[in-house]
Amino acid sequence: MNKYVLLAKTAVEKFIKEKKVILPPAGLPEDLLKKKAGTFVTIEKEGELRGCIGTYLPTKENMAQEIIQNAIAAATEDYRFNPIQEKELPLLSFSVYILGKSEQIKEIAELDAEKFGIIVKTAPIDNTTDVAFDGHMPSRSGLLLPNLPGVDSVEKQFLIACQKGGIDPAKEKILIYRFTVEKYE
Repeated sequence: MNKYVLLAKTAVEKFIKEKKVILPPAGLPEDLLKKKAGTFVTIEKEGELRGCIGTYLPTKENMAQEIIQNAIAAATEDYRFNPIQEKELPLLSFSVYILGKSEQIKEIAELDAEKFGIIVKTAPIDNTTDVAFDGHMPSRSGLLLPNLPGVDSVEKQFLIACQKGGIDPAKEKILIYRFTVEKYE
């Protein structure tokens, strides 16, 4: 089993069985302990989505901690599903996505739904800040990973990302970013 996937699986199993968050285990490859990156962890049960949570920017000290935290969150905090139960553990499969740096693009024609993930974000209210605390709505965003089943066009990828962020692209000024991922199963 891949090192990233094994770490996610181990983190979920320990948390579900014992309510304990693991520390990065000894013997992990150096990249997991030295590099930082946003990560997503997807959990499926018998081929059906069971949870998916991640961070598009690193929030932890290293990728190992990022994977551990996102794996537990995918298992217990995805609002679309009830928390995973211990009896489900043998039926689960895991995917880990390591996100590359995002880059702003000018139009969706610069996307490729199989190659790039997308972040759609409402534009800042002014040029000095993304968040305003003077009664205006702060920015909202939606993210979609690349190469997802059923997402067969850039237009569909864009619209789903907008929907996830509660963004109406016909009425709101938006910013679009793309990123690459390394996927491990």
